[in-house]
Amino acid sequence: MRQPETMVKNPGINEQLGAWIIAKDHPPSPGYAAQIAVAAVVSYLIAHLFRLPEAYWAPMSTLIVMQSTLSAALPISVQYVAGTAIGAAVGAVVDVYFPANVWAFGVAAFIIGLLFVVWRVERSAYRYASITLTIVMLVPRSKFSSGRLVALHRFFEVSIGIGVGLVFFWLWSKIALRLSLKASSALSAR
Repeated sequence: MRQPETMVKNPGINEQLGAWIIAKDHPPSPGYAAQIAVAAVVSYLIAHLFRLPEAYWAPMSTLIVMQSTLSAALPISVQYVAGTAIGAAVGAVVDVYFPANVWAFGVAAFIIGLLFVVWRVERSAYRYASITLTIVMLVPRSKFSSGRLVALHRFFEVSIGIGVGLVFFWLWSKIALRLSLKASSALSAR
């Protein structure tokens, strides 16, 4: 009886996995690692400064939008904010009438999906809307916290993270450009 091949023993799949993981075009650098770490910490501190109860969403949002280039991060950021806003708004309204109800959650997720089909919105915005809807409607909370408050906090936590990430991208690109220009002028002066 022949044993089935596993992924580990299949060189074709192993090569494909390596191609998906090993960076060819935009490998990380120490500067990139520093940029990400500082931006994540700053976004957390800002969210914490505003006393947002789940401030950890700010650095998570920062990390999501910190793509290889600012031009790649901008569309993702817009989709993330739009999706989060829709998910938070729908979740807050539905949670008023059907708090922590999984069936109402499913119907709300489906309705958001249908709206996004009609509006021809990117799938990533729908994904962010659904994630936010899940948090607003299904994550357990104390009896003193409403879905509306959770929705509002979630929107601000995400917005802070996205804003900090974009500002850091912009600042980093300006710093990198200046360093590049200085290096170029130093080399041409020789």
